Amino acid sequence: MFVLMAAILDRSGIARDLFDAMKLLAGRIRGGVALQTLLVAVILAAMSGIVGGEVILLGMLALPQMLRLGYDRKLAIGVCCAGGALGTMVPPSIVLIIYGLTANVSIGDLFTASFLPGFMLASFYAAYILFRAYTNPALAPIAEPEDMTRTEKLRLLKALFLPVMVVIFVLGSIYGGIASVTEASAVGVVGVLLSTVIRGEFNKTLLLGAIRQTLATVGMIVWIGIGASALVGVFNLMGGTRFVSALIQGVSNEPIVIILFMMGILFLLGMFLDWVGIALLCMPIFVPIVKDLGYDPVWFGVVFAMNMQVSFLSPPFGPAAFYLKSVTPPDISLGEIFKSLLPFICLQILAVATLLIFPGITGR
Repeated sequence: MFVLMAAILDRSGIARDLFDAMKLLAGRIRGGVALQTLLVAVILAAMSGIVGGEVILLGMLALPQMLRLGYDRKLAIGVCCAGGALGTMVPPSIVLIIYGLTANVSIGDLFTASFLPGFMLASFYAAYILFRAYTNPALAPIAEPEDMTRTEKLRLLKALFLPVMVVIFVLGSIYGGIASVTEASAVGVVGVLLSTVIRGEFNKTLLLGAIRQTLATVGMIVWIGIGASALVGVFNLMGGTRFVSALIQGVSNEPIVIILFMMGILFLLGMFLDWVGIALLCMPIFVPIVKDLGYDPVWFGVVFAMNMQVSFLSPPFGPAAFYLKSVTPPDISLGEIFKSLLPFICLQILAVATLLIFPGITGR
């Protein structure tokens, strides 16, 4: 249902109006359009949890505006890509849902534990944007102030109201114990559909297109799951799980060193494999080891999701870079996109390290 919610968002004008509404909050700050983009990314992440659609939307809405205003290309590209990838961490993250199903861990607990780390990462991005903007003002010019009438301001606030209410209802029902994750996702779909009806955008084409996109996305995940399950089954029959488990635990007698070794494996795999395959292949092996070491599997799930944040940006696979490339001007190469992402990858690694050093951030 979260996938369907994201597909409806992708086809509506909600994201565009959200971006316009953020002018009221960040329009007059140096680097304001970049911060505006980041705020929209957080709200979209909290509404859907799907990375691909968010990166493409930000690439279509925010990137042209930042380039037109004279923003540094690398900063503009990095904000769109890294901001769009926040859907991995901010609930309702599809990555956390797949991890919860694979590791047999409460998805509600994962959402609760990832709430603060997700916003921590977003704050790292915001601090970096402000630091670059104020230490080198040429990188992020202040947008020319627009003279808006009271009516226009009210229209922008109205555009902000509906998406925020959907986020409050979805996450509030989960955190408040009112609804399960599945029930909350249904609430989100109804909320987004009502938003499109109120905005006058709802039609048969929008609904059927969203359903087709949902079936294609879910079908892909199911087939990857079938293949991974078959591979893991054969691997287990051959004694592979015991071998890999013994190999990992033989790395060191220190539990934290073993966790770091796992993080290294996930980081390397993330450079070449899709996160769904990584979760389905590695978690049946890693999670029992994590439990044996005395760590909380919910905490490990949040660290895993943060690690997958890095994989979305890391070359050579880095799907977020390819998503953005599909909507960028021809003069922006894939190599330039990957170079632009390096500072944000460093911030993601810093976030992973922070979670390892201070596990209490997750509340576990």
